[in-house]
Amino acid sequence: MVGDRWEQALVEKSRLRSQLILIQEELDWMMYYAYELCGKELLANIDDWLGFSIEAGQRPFEIIAGINQDGFDVPSEIPVNWPTTMRQKWQQRMDAIKQIRELKVIEDPHYKRRWIGRQGLFNHSARLDELQNACKEWLLDHLEQLCHAPELQTCAQLADRVSTDVRFQEIAALYHSGDTFGAQALVSNLVETDHVPQMAAARLKPAAMKKFRAWQETWDKQRAEDAIDARTELAEDDPQYLSEAEATRLKQQEVGDIPLPPKYAASDFRKPGYWKLRGKLDVPKERFFSLPGCEKDGDATLVIGWAGMNHLQRAQAIAAWYLERKENEGWTADRLKPMLVALDELIPWLKQWHNEIDPDYGVRMGDYYEGFLLEELRLLEISRDELQQWGPPAVVRKKRARKKKA
Repeated sequence: MVGDRWEQALVEKSRLRSQLILIQEELDWMMYYAYELCGKELLANIDDWLGFSIEAGQRPFEIIAGINQDGFDVPSEIPVNWPTTMRQKWQQRMDAIKQIRELKVIEDPHYKRRWIGRQGLFNHSARLDELQNACKEWLLDHLEQLCHAPELQTCAQLADRVSTDVRFQEIAALYHSGDTFGAQALVSNLVETDHVPQMAAARLKPAAMKKFRAWQETWDKQRAEDAIDARTELAEDDPQYLSEAEATRLKQQEVGDIPLPPKYAASDFRKPGYWKLRGKLDVPKERFFSLPGCEKDGDATLVIGWAGMNHLQRAQAIAAWYLERKENEGWTADRLKPMLVALDELIPWLKQWHNEIDPDYGVRMGDYYEGFLLEELRLLEISRDELQQWGPPAVVRKKRARKKKA
């Protein structure tokens, strides 16, 4: 059964690859037309051509250069089974490449990315088979879709949702090259490659938190500047109105110069995967955010949410998870603290983007969650400064036993 699915997957892969080659070719010529390097007659409607197979070596520049799947020895030709319109368009483009100097330079094989093998510097580190990579992307896409609701769940809960999903199980079998795999372990391993902790101290090393605080200071000053600039857009008879000149003076007086925050380095992150997903500016590119240290009792798998949630949805999801742990599971202040750290870091963004009167709740949600945070800190007898000092427990590494000398 796995062998049949493997064959089907290879056929599907070939079909999609042909479509991608055709789309790539059309995009290239659309760009040439946009930059006035060729006429509109060289563009095409490719909808009727998508069902035809296009192999590496069959793009116009490859046919001209005599490149095929095996190298430069045997020139390829326009396939005779293609539609007449497609064959004619290919010939037009080949003629244009030969006649237009700019196109001849751009369409040189040395400057084109081909659709065979793993080429270029970006692929030197590739290790997985292309089909396995495609399966992994499909599985992650599917898991991400199941996380779109504004709520948190554990990897075990997510695994339960896909355990009866036939299509997911088929792709997972291809990914594992067999039917024997555990859904929970698979989901946890997939999520591990594409998640970043919500709390800065859980993704950054202690020494790098100084950089994070510097970024927070910059964001605070930018918000203060924005608040002053907003006053220039008020009616002139409004007591808060400022002219442009007055706003400039007030910004210099109350905000001053805004420092350029330091960039992060790979060594600042607790895991290489976090650096890969965030980079030197700590910009989110992950599919999931996580709350390490907030796992359910009886379920040690990672707690995650969809990275596509906005700040308000994240705050709502984290607060719901927090109240469940506090009220139904009786967690202590120390166990609850990481979730309050996550909320504390969200408050400035909530007050920036979600502090208009909410039509459903009738309150300003940024102010509401700041009040919620302060009340919980009071009840748990935790200061806000303590949240600033929080960090995940240090990982205890076992020392290797020394060999006794003979």
